[in-house]
Amino acid sequence: MKYIEKLASIRQEMKEKGVDAYIIPSSDPHISEYLPDRYKCIAWTSGFNGSAGTLAITQDFAGLWTDSRYFVQAAEQLEGTGFELVKLQVQGRAEYATWLAKNLEKGNTVAFDGNLASVAVAQAVKNELEPLGINVNGHLDLLDPIWEGRPDLPKDKAYLIDEKTTGQSTTDKIAAIKNILKDKRTDTHFVSSLDDLAWILNIRGNDVNCNPVVLGFLMIQGDKNTLFIQDGKLSAADIATLNAAGVEVADYSKAFDVVKGISTERILLDPKKTCFAIYDSVPEGVKIVEDMNPSTALKAIKNEVEIEHTRNAMVKDGVALTKFFKWVEENVSSGNLSEISIAEKLQELRASSEGFVDISFDTIAGYREHGALPHYKATDSSNSTLKPEGLLLVDSGGQYTDGTTDITRVISLGNITAEEKKDYTIVLKGTIEGSQAVFPKGTKGYSIDAITRRPIWETFRNYGHGTGHGVGFFLNVHEGPQVFNMAAIDIPVEEGMITSIEPGLYREGEYGIRIENLVLSKAVESNQFGEFMEFENLTICYIATDLVDKSLLDNKHVEWLNNYNAWVFEKLSPKLDENEKAWLKEKTKAI
Repeated sequence: MKYIEKLASIRQEMKEKGVDAYIIPSSDPHISEYLPDRYKCIAWTSGFNGSAGTLAITQDFAGLWTDSRYFVQAAEQLEGTGFELVKLQVQGRAEYATWLAKNLEKGNTVAFDGNLASVAVAQAVKNELEPLGINVNGHLDLLDPIWEGRPDLPKDKAYLIDEKTTGQSTTDKIAAIKNILKDKRTDTHFVSSLDDLAWILNIRGNDVNCNPVVLGFLMIQGDKNTLFIQDGKLSAADIATLNAAGVEVADYSKAFDVVKGISTERILLDPKKTCFAIYDSVPEGVKIVEDMNPSTALKAIKNEVEIEHTRNAMVKDGVALTKFFKWVEENVSSGNLSEISIAEKLQELRASSEGFVDISFDTIAGYREHGALPHYKATDSSNSTLKPEGLLLVDSGGQYTDGTTDITRVISLGNITAEEKKDYTIVLKGTIEGSQAVFPKGTKGYSIDAITRRPIWETFRNYGHGTGHGVGFFLNVHEGPQVFNMAAIDIPVEEGMITSIEPGLYREGEYGIRIENLVLSKAVESNQFGEFMEFENLTICYIATDLVDKSLLDNKHVEWLNNYNAWVFEKLSPKLDENEKAWLKEKTKAI
């Protein structure tokens, strides 16, 4: 069925159900960023396969609301589908609800599937529309009746990882959560988000591409804890281990019924990580405490075991990247390299490392103008052949049993312009400024964002995405609650957090530049003025110097770059053969 035919079928379903507008979020019952195939509803409906967006459909208009990361991609993918791109002014805001408020009338009905909308999204829609007399139905799935061959839920096995890897037992993690619940005078907590569940229970799986998670829900209630998971996903031994940790195992499909039948005074639900269908299943009389999952904050603070494992994973990742960039440089003139083939080669090199499980997200290998698309993924139709000229941007990462990596580098393939060098050097200054930041305890992410952007703003340049995101431990590559962006989010940067620093510059139709490292927040000084923190660089991969215009750097930037590259050589050279070592020695030579 073509996209235009799917849109017509949805509109027919709307007519039959008395619906004037239908909303399709990019989500699943766990409010995941990356989705199992069964819940890739926006991609199936419209052809847009970005990780963020919302469709809103009326009888005379169908739009995709998405942010600046996807403007070019969305415009291309929506062509001929019947859907139009609507550019979000503020990332994450429910601007489609405002549009519906202006274009619908009192008595009209708006519907969405409550399994796919978070409580926060549902409330935003309701708050915008219901005061205008517009009806909102949050329990209507119009896709399932017309989705022929819709994928089933994944059936891959899940497994437990031990305390030697995680540094903390499931029993201790649940106890820490219950202490927080006690402070909130709440004895019941329902966890929907897959990375929270994975962290709490030290469980991993393969239900979502690139994210080592398993579909499930977790109820923490008094002395009883229940994992709802598909039958057959866990071995008898793993079930016994969970039972010993005070966790019962029940069928995945029973979660909603259990929520409907709870008899407790108060239940804690995270409105950003709980679907509306679960929220609306809570019986009347039970007070819903809307708050962030306690595990989200606990998970963000990596313990010493996780940190040491992550440092080890970074060495393996750095070795793979060194071999990769050497291979690209030596083979680009053959005319046989493409964006897809180099992504495959990088995955192959990572896979040769001990403990490699998967890539941590789809590799972004953007040659020339494709580098200007922050979330580009090469397809058969877009796949560019590399030539010995221009810029190549590679944003990639790995999932290892001892950590998660995420790194972006830009290299020259030849014949670089003065403007490209200037842009590269300006972005590098931003990366260095952010990496060198020293800041008081309690500093929020927007301050780190501003520190990183300052040398870019000074040249009247900017970029449309955030400066950094949290990263999990052998978990999701995008992890909260901390974020480095311009929004006034009241989450402090705390000791033990792992976060990316990734400023960029993008010239549409020409090239893109982004230089990304992961950093660890650490305490550095305590005196009469308070406690201060700094960052430890975790990512170990050379930063190209042949693209640097040294005249644009201060001495502190040159010193940082030379010290960083020297450290990269020191850490990686023992793992390389003589040819690779000589190549890296040249790449890390001081400027």
